[in-house]
Amino acid sequence: MLIRRLTQLYAGLTAFGLAMALNIRSGLGLNPWDVFHQGMAQWTGLSFGTVVIAVGVAVFLAWIPLRQKPGLGTVSNIIVIGLAVDLFLAVLPPFQSWPVRIAALASGIVLCGLATAAYIGAGFGPGPRDGLMTGLAKRTGWSIRLVRTGIEIVVLAAGWALGGTAGIGTVLFAVAIGPLVQAFLPFFDVAGNRPPPAGRRKLA
Repeated sequence: MLIRRLTQLYAGLTAFGLAMALNIRSGLGLNPWDVFHQGMAQWTGLSFGTVVIAVGVAVFLAWIPLRQKPGLGTVSNIIVIGLAVDLFLAVLPPFQSWPVRIAALASGIVLCGLATAAYIGAGFGPGPRDGLMTGLAKRTGWSIRLVRTGIEIVVLAAGWALGGTAGIGTVLFAVAIGPLVQAFLPFFDVAGNRPPPAGRRKLA
């Protein structure tokens, strides 16, 4: 069981990096955190994956006053996704035609849902951004939905101001990711992490 969980964790994190690279190459808009990552990458001159790792570390440090407990999945999330997205961006060429760009966006969003379900279902702890969300919700008493929405509005606005790509993909991600994770998680839930059916869903 442990080997399966570890395999699922690292396969899920690697697939998440691929999903991010597909969405970036589509040029049709990224999820709010990746709009921020892309904006920071353009502003600093660092690679996208390096920014993902740096932001992950910074968010993880914000857990200290929130008293969140990290796990293997937390640290692995910070490192593996950043390395994977840079690897796949180096392999995938920029997409030019509209059909290919649309296909890349759609497959990236679906793969992101599957990858999120895989690493959450492995049960090795939340990613740093999820931990920030749940920690703030516990400390403030606000709902997960309100805290998540607030965080994503802030990072989306900051990323867009820095030159990150927001667009139809951003909207589609926001609409689709919850139902996708909900649908995929039963197939990967080897650690009893299936979310409740209403209102308190845990997302990547």
